[in-house]
Amino acid sequence: MLTRCLLCLALTAATLITTQHALAIDRVNVEYSADQIIESEEGATQSRIYSTPTKERRDMSQGGAVMTMITRYDKHVSWTVMPEEKMYMEAPANTHAPNKSDLSGYQIEQTALGEETVNGVVMNKSKIIMTGNDGTKMGGFMWTTKEGILAKIDALAVEKGQKARFKMEQTNIKVTKQPAELFEIPQGFEKLDMGGMGMDMLKGMMGR
Repeated sequence: MLTRCLLCLALTAATLITTQHALAIDRVNVEYSADQIIESEEGATQSRIYSTPTKERRDMSQGGAVMTMITRYDKHVSWTVMPEEKMYMEAPANTHAPNKSDLSGYQIEQTALGEETVNGVVMNKSKIIMTGNDGTKMGGFMWTTKEGILAKIDALAVEKGQKARFKMEQTNIKVTKQPAELFEIPQGFEKLDMGGMGMDMLKGMMGR
């Protein structure tokens, strides 16, 4: 059980980190579902995404472990759900307004490059360069649908002389209303309270 809980914490931290970097733009005002893959130096993570302007759910499978992460921007909370154990963990979500990521620490240059077809869909392509107050830089290209959904990003981050490649792609994007029950904790699931240990570990993995 402890090993699985530690895995959940690690995946939660990775999800929060990559979401903050990949979605450093306005949240779109549509509901949709998609298959997502995130690739970084640490490996690849595949997820099934369900998204609304105020809620997000991602179903993940890694190392044989199946879990779900539900982020409720409207309630400023996130839940990591473990279906096999019928348990879940709770953590504070980003408390900023749900339609805007916090970009106060970045200078952003975005240049439109016209349209390009990706996976059979015509996308808007942009070049983006983000420079943090601490000297961190991330630059690359991103593609968005006509609804503004971030469908693909291919970027390189540079921090203290270290370079790291980051890729994210969403395919099978379906713009349609998402069932409300997808964003709730299933009935009968028990809350796993690890006390301060869980949050301390999570903050440590996120470098906070």
